[in-house]
Amino acid sequence: KAQILADFVAEMTTSTTSEKNKWTIFVDGSSNSQGSGAGIILENGDGVLIEVSLGLSFPTTNNQAEYEAFLAGLRLAEDMGAEEITIFTDSQLVASQVSGEYQTKEERLLEYLNLIRAKLAKFKETEVKHVPREHNARADVLSKLASTRRKKAGNQSLIQETLTKPSIEKTAEVMHICAVDEQSWMSPVYNFLKSNTLPVDAKEAAKIRKRACSYVLLDDKLYRRGFSIPLLKCVEEARVEFILQEIHEGINGQHIGGRSLARKALRAGYYWPTMQIDARDHVLKCDKCQRHGDMHLAPANELKTIISPWPFAWWGMDILGPFPTAARQVKYLIVAVDYFTKWIEAEPLAKISASNILRFFKRDVLARFGIPQVVVTDNGTQFTNKKFQEFLAAIGTTQHFTSVEHPQTNGQAEAANRVTTPHSTTGETPFRLTYGTEAVIPVEIGEPSSRIEYPLEEDINDELLREELDLVEELRTGAYLREATLKQKIAA
Repeated sequence: KAQILADFVAEMTTSTTSEKNKWTIFVDGSSNSQGSGAGIILENGDGVLIEVSLGLSFPTTNNQAEYEAFLAGLRLAEDMGAEEITIFTDSQLVASQVSGEYQTKEERLLEYLNLIRAKLAKFKETEVKHVPREHNARADVLSKLASTRRKKAGNQSLIQETLTKPSIEKTAEVMHICAVDEQSWMSPVYNFLKSNTLPVDAKEAAKIRKRACSYVLLDDKLYRRGFSIPLLKCVEEARVEFILQEIHEGINGQHIGGRSLARKALRAGYYWPTMQIDARDHVLKCDKCQRHGDMHLAPANELKTIISPWPFAWWGMDILGPFPTAARQVKYLIVAVDYFTKWIEAEPLAKISASNILRFFKRDVLARFGIPQVVVTDNGTQFTNKKFQEFLAAIGTTQHFTSVEHPQTNGQAEAANRVTTPHSTTGETPFRLTYGTEAVIPVEIGEPSSRIEYPLEEDINDELLREELDLVEELRTGAYLREATLKQKIAA
């Protein structure tokens, strides 16, 4: 009997301990225009409930936020001494990639996945399950929680924290930004500003002192004081190829020329001493640029310049296509381009008709940019339609037709699907001439520029954007004068 009692006590003790070490984890991540966050809920068999609202103070995609939530749940379970865990997530992608059902191709997500698998290996038993969003509502609320405090009761605990940097090890950025390579072009200036270290040679020391006046250290990172942008992030050689490739042929890359490529990298907030040479060499090595680059075959006729007197006064309109049929049977593109800012408005169409053209003109040009002075089109039936012409006459807009012999005179609309870089005539991008500031481009996320790393408060940012809109007329005036001067030289 004594042996039976001992066996019974031992069995019950193991069971109790096991229940304490079995944890159920619900995780959810979210990312939107207001910020990113993660929600984690841990619960064991004894009714202990832990809720975590984790703010992410760095730029993330929605998938990265889901992975951060997953990792935070694993870290918390490890801290609680869990041995057996079951993790529920409403992200089909994360659940399938962790289980191996989906292949992970994106490099950043692959780093998250490798870290998760390493942590899962520390537990005795693990199970990952996908649940519908409605069954993961509590974690979803926590992921969106900002600064709300909830009263603790019983065994329930709410933790609110902020994660300041990604969980994955960013070895490349640490190596190239925080710990400057001694062979890097930045090292002499960096060492001088960091620890007042100078070479033994007096001439070299004097040269570095002079160069250092144009640089500043912020958070152990080197920036150059610029003229076009206050702070240009200094980039080491190993990161140059990534920046050039992302701008040249990335998600918004347009295979621009070497000079434009260097200028766009500069406008994005980066600097290194050989920008123009590296940009030119990168373009020369681009197979697509060498195979499919434009060749100028303009006829030897007298050129007539078209200068818009003010932003959004002269518009060129044209139809592009047919393209391969897409969703909703669309296969054409109606394009309108402002001659001055080079701003583009476009809409896919399934059918070319005068009513579709008129609707596009009213909604995307007239309602957004006011009544134009002139509209330049070709002689297509959709533009010569009586209804379209009567509407233009009613609002006081003059319609100009391109020559039948030379339809390429409406090249402004013809070239709308090519580049949106700083234009050679105005010296500015269409975005800046329209809104007074430069757009954030994807490369600034992959290699954070100064305005990404040190974002302004929302109120201050909005105020500065409004100030830029107040000053945009001066910017447009300067661009107009540059355009007029250049076109007069060409026509001479």
